[in-house]
Amino acid sequence: MKGVAMTKDTRHFYLRHNDALMNNRSLSLKAKQSILLSKAENTIDAYESDWNDFVDWCNYKRVSYFPATDVTIVNYINDLADYAKANTISRRISAISENYNAAGHVDNPCTSPLVKNALRGIRRLKGTFQQGKTPILLDDLEDILEAMRDLAIPDIQKMRDKAILLVGFMGAFRRSELASLTVENLHFSSQGLEIFIASSKADQEGQGAIVALPHVDNPNYDAVKALRDWLDYAHITEGPVFRGFTKTSSLRKGPISDKSIAEIVKKYVALIGLDPAMYGAHSLRHGFATTAASYGVEERNIMRQTRHHSVNMVRRYINEANKFVDNPISTIFEKRFR
Repeated sequence: MKGVAMTKDTRHFYLRHNDALMNNRSLSLKAKQSILLSKAENTIDAYESDWNDFVDWCNYKRVSYFPATDVTIVNYINDLADYAKANTISRRISAISENYNAAGHVDNPCTSPLVKNALRGIRRLKGTFQQGKTPILLDDLEDILEAMRDLAIPDIQKMRDKAILLVGFMGAFRRSELASLTVENLHFSSQGLEIFIASSKADQEGQGAIVALPHVDNPNYDAVKALRDWLDYAHITEGPVFRGFTKTSSLRKGPISDKSIAEIVKKYVALIGLDPAMYGAHSLRHGFATTAASYGVEERNIMRQTRHHSVNMVRRYINEANKFVDNPISTIFEKRFR
């Protein structure tokens, strides 16, 4: 196997079909199928991408990747550390380890103390804090909506983009969730709007979630009204909610891509003089959580809207919102010059 370039279907990736599991005679077919469904398809895709990166590196270095030694794993992650974040490296280790487990490999090199110590050292060297995209705060959103009024684009595009920005912010949606919304997911009422999210990144078991958007007093910032206006104007009664346009501004039948959501965000932050490189689709979700924290919204209520399962990320948003509140520098100088 050394030094031999292999095609993708012979790269010993076992997580998608899991030969070791399927050859287990003690388990029923139904039990095997339930285990295969324990990981979401997008998770399997991410693991396969990570595994292929490891395979490519091993082929380049002319070392075996299946089986691999713990020394190979350590050398790989140290090369990876030249450009990747610590959390990315940890994810790659997880993918490689999961694939070895799926293959039924007795000696999983990722569980070696040598690998664990090397990973610990890399995390200390690089740190694990991830900045992420800059949040679009409520003040920024208000500036964007104001600037949109005079923008020389077709009204249909303006109405769609306004609905995307307001719904994305108020619902703290991920870009994939926004792109996959359908009319069938929506339930309008006198109180506002309920949006059913059939599946998402954090919903590994596919249980779905309902996001509630109430009406707000100011109609210009009412996400429910903006979405209803868009659907009525575009005569959309079924299928994808947010769609792209042809060169003649005609509406396409298919859904907008999640990458297009990010491009729309970048376009409008640039309109108000912000650096688009610092922003993306996640800026809407991040911005809602940070804005809610700055207004003193309780942690559990923020999590209910953002659908976070862990408090750690939400607390990062709260700390970010409060970094100028009770800042020790302010306290020092208030007392010094009182």
